[in-house]
Amino acid sequence: MPPPLPPDPIEPCPPAMDAALPGAVVATILSRLDVRSLLLAAAACRGLRTCASHALAFLPSFHLLEVALPHDLLRPLLPPNPSLRSLRLDCASLEDNAIGCLARSSLHELLLLNCNKISGRLLRELGATCRDLRMLSLNSLGEHRGLVVTFSDLQELLNGCSQLESLRLALDFSTFDGPNFGCVWASASERLSSLEIGYIPMTMLLELLTAVVEAQQCMDYVKAPVFFPSLQKLCLTVDFISDHLIGSISVALPSLTHLDLQDAPIIEPTSSSDLTNAGLQQINPHGKLKHISLMRSQEFLVTSFRRVNDLGILLMADKCSNLESVCLGGFSRVTDTGFRAIIHSCSGLHKLRVSHGSHLTDLVFHDIVATSLCLTHVSLRWCKLITDIGIERLSFNKDLNVLDLRDCRSLGDEAVRALSCLPKLQTLSLDGTDISDEALKYLGLGTCPLTSLSLRGCRRLTNDCIPLLFAGSVKQSLQVLDISRIPSVTNDAIMLLARSRTPLVELRMRENPKIGDAAVMALASMQVDGGTYGSSLQLLDLYDCGGITPLATRWFKKPYFPRLRWLGITGSLNRVMVDALTRSRPFLHMASRGEELGTMLWDTYSDWYRHNDDDLDELEQWLLDGEPVSDDDTIMEE
Repeated sequence: MPPPLPPDPIEPCPPAMDAALPGAVVATILSRLDVRSLLLAAAACRGLRTCASHALAFLPSFHLLEVALPHDLLRPLLPPNPSLRSLRLDCASLEDNAIGCLARSSLHELLLLNCNKISGRLLRELGATCRDLRMLSLNSLGEHRGLVVTFSDLQELLNGCSQLESLRLALDFSTFDGPNFGCVWASASERLSSLEIGYIPMTMLLELLTAVVEAQQCMDYVKAPVFFPSLQKLCLTVDFISDHLIGSISVALPSLTHLDLQDAPIIEPTSSSDLTNAGLQQINPHGKLKHISLMRSQEFLVTSFRRVNDLGILLMADKCSNLESVCLGGFSRVTDTGFRAIIHSCSGLHKLRVSHGSHLTDLVFHDIVATSLCLTHVSLRWCKLITDIGIERLSFNKDLNVLDLRDCRSLGDEAVRALSCLPKLQTLSLDGTDISDEALKYLGLGTCPLTSLSLRGCRRLTNDCIPLLFAGSVKQSLQVLDISRIPSVTNDAIMLLARSRTPLVELRMRENPKIGDAAVMALASMQVDGGTYGSSLQLLDLYDCGGITPLATRWFKKPYFPRLRWLGITGSLNRVMVDALTRSRPFLHMASRGEELGTMLWDTYSDWYRHNDDDLDELEQWLLDGEPVSDDDTIMEE
């Protein structure tokens, strides 16, 4: 009788995570990931999910600005953690019930954006809890209707956070209307070196500066509170920048190295409430300033510093030869003579910004080769007399990294030709200039490593500009592109863009009448380096594009555009479909009123770009349901 057949071989089961790798090794690996990568790892399997949950209790930094989580989703991600030192969040979906989750005694750094649904109780709780806080940055606190931010809230913050070194409150300080406003700042941290305030009424600011000066005068013979002994950076928005204000700041804060002032007059300033040549002479009496910014916004009234001319700038430049950064906006009577004095007097000048320089011409750069040529950031917005010749001379600065030429309407193709060979130019804004497709040909064949290019309102451009731009090395480096308000751009241009497979992260094409559903379909179908459909785009602005219909909203559902976080679309589209899209993609920021997208979220894109994961829907599913979902299941649901 033949022997029995051996049993069929059994395929061995893959080892469990804890058997394949020691738990300590997995924990060490996960502890080195940023929050977003950690959550994506947790979505992969139950083993990693358990390890990730443990790692969240030991992370030193929790930075999650790309999505605004509600409290019920955020709370499990922020368990008790004595090691947590840095917390950065978008609080657009948080209310007062999340304050206990935000105010942690171990924190050294706290950055919270879009706090409009949180009241001033946050300031009070931070003062009571976060005694070791070194850096605090808040914006939009309490701006939701009915929420209150009081003087006592500010007082509790300053009394409690005695280790603060940097304080940024992008708020309207007129809400802090209380007695002894100036004196309460005596309890602010003696280590405070940087103070940024959104808006402060002139009366309150002068009261504060007066208290500072009085305390300094009493120090020799009476024990008085010390105000701002270490303050080096001051950024304020005020009613009017005036001689009196400049003089008061110069006397009260002699250690400043960074002074940033902006005003937005609602009425024409009088001679006593305006900046003049005499006021500029009072700047930098101790020669310590490295950065000066004096900007007059025209948000409410078309006006300028009409009492300042070349003499004032010459006198300021003579006393500010150590400046490394200069920003001047609204100096309508200053000519090339004044601006040249700054460029030639400040041998270490790296950053120059001039806006609404109505008398600035090519002559300002006529003999720029006689300077140290160390400019890296230049902005000449609304300087309409600058031509190609001036930009060709400016391009002698081979270290230029950022160049903003928006609304310089006399610029053409030759200016771009000169810039296309700059070896370090990464950010270029040409909005409203007179360039043609030929300029894009120069950029496409050039050597500059552009990562961001803005062409908004360049009306001479056509569809041909897209293949010309992506014919060369720019295709590998460009990540941000703005082709808004260009009437000749059609769906054909976007199809050419999709075929180029350029891994764009941001694409703005708002207010283009000939852009329609076909453009959305082309972008949704685009694949970059074998990724999922539309995988690279994180911001897409289609506001007021003439051909967009409700059909386009279907292409924003999964699995298309998996990385999209910001979407601009016209609010008059089918409201039911837009609301359905919002429900199906809760982490997608929808803007339907024409507001600009993404401008407040990130100071740099370095952290944003270094993630290469395509399937962000895994992250969303893990946050919402706690379990990963396969691609097949996602497609079937759709």
